[in-house]
Amino acid sequence: MNSKTKRRLIVVTGVIVVVLAIVLAVVGSSGAAKTISVKDALEANYEGERVQVSGNVVDNSFATVDGVLSFDIYDPDGGDPAQKLHVRYDGAASSTFGNGVTAICTGKIVEADGGVELSCSELVTKCPSKYESATDALTVTKLLDYGDSIINTTVKLKGSIAPGTLTSAAASDEPRFVIVDADAEDRSISVDYDGALPDGIAEGTSVVVTGSLEANGSFKATDVAQEG
Repeated sequence: MNSKTKRRLIVVTGVIVVVLAIVLAVVGSSGAAKTISVKDALEANYEGERVQVSGNVVDNSFATVDGVLSFDIYDPDGGDPAQKLHVRYDGAASSTFGNGVTAICTGKIVEADGGVELSCSELVTKCPSKYESATDALTVTKLLDYGDSIINTTVKLKGSIAPGTLTSAAASDEPRFVIVDADAEDRSISVDYDGALPDGIAEGTSVVVTGSLEANGSFKATDVAQEG
């Protein structure tokens, strides 16, 4: 092998090494996040690392400011509710987001005032399917016909979620959804609810809602279930 061939081989080898280094760096940076607990995120040193943390949303801890959703989560299944990880998510929450829902948050641990927080780039919510019988539930028409006589009385209400009305709990300045009477689509009522919606709840779904009619004409729900 002459010197010219050797030099060419050295150059080619060097190029291959550089390309491999770049590929490995890209793969490493976009690889799977490490799964850790809320406790791990708070107590161990994961600052700057890509991690996935699952936890239950602390009741009424969420707010949206300038398009950024912030909330706290704690370890489920025996975790200490006092150990809360603050999460910031620059994106729209799904309609299943709400109090007590399991939030699967992927992002990076960053330094924050008094500790750390999770800068979340991917948010998935998960809650169990829930069904309820519509027996003894009022139709929207029946509820509205009762009028003021039923205000602040706990009842069950049945109907279907109107298209284009389903929002996330983080959109607290809007009704969670509007339900319409199955037999009279011109009769509808806005429903306020800040909890987590069960899996399977979507626009058009038949639901059974527990709560009460308020003086402002909306229905304040304490529980929402898919009609079983």
